Amino acid sequence: MRCALEAPPLLPSSLLMSPRAPQTAPITVNEPLRSPPVDVFLAYAAIVPITAGALALFVFPDWSRAILPLTLVWAGAIVTFLSGVRRGVSFRMPDGATIGQLAMMGWLFLAGLSSILLAGIQSFSLATGILLLAYVSLGVLDPIAARKGEAPRSFAGLRPYQMGLAVLSLAGVALWLLL
Repeated sequence: MRCALEAPPLLPSSLLMSPRAPQTAPITVNEPLRSPPVDVFLAYAAIVPITAGALALFVFPDWSRAILPLTLVWAGAIVTFLSGVRRGVSFRMPDGATIGQLAMMGWLFLAGLSSILLAGIQSFSLATGILLLAYVSLGVLDPIAARKGEAPRSFAGLRPYQMGLAVLSLAGVALWLLL
């Protein structure tokens, strides 16, 4: 039997799950089922540079030495940012982050970082392939996570279209690389 003044253990019982805080308070979270207009605008504003970069490769091929790495670095930075979004959302889970949330955060972070580094060493095809996988996974898995309460509910309707635009844009980059 523990004494009432004894401190709780410093390490969680599982390395992947944090224990419930000793003193917790319930909070009510009301999430919109659809993203507010400003959120939709900002979501697509993050993807527009990828689309613009893909189009610019075909319209201004002489500038491709600058356009291609900038487009891929931007796309990688957005994926890395979205890994932080997924991690941030996981903090609201009552018993800590789920394995799925941590796995998605880790995958997105590694995909974003590796694509940036690959673009830096001019391995553009590999960077594009990794980014395509990352954006497809976001478009497919974020709506599933939203329905399970592991991501904002509005992601269920937003992510397939937002990430679909990114995937089409990166497919354009991949096509340009093949030509």
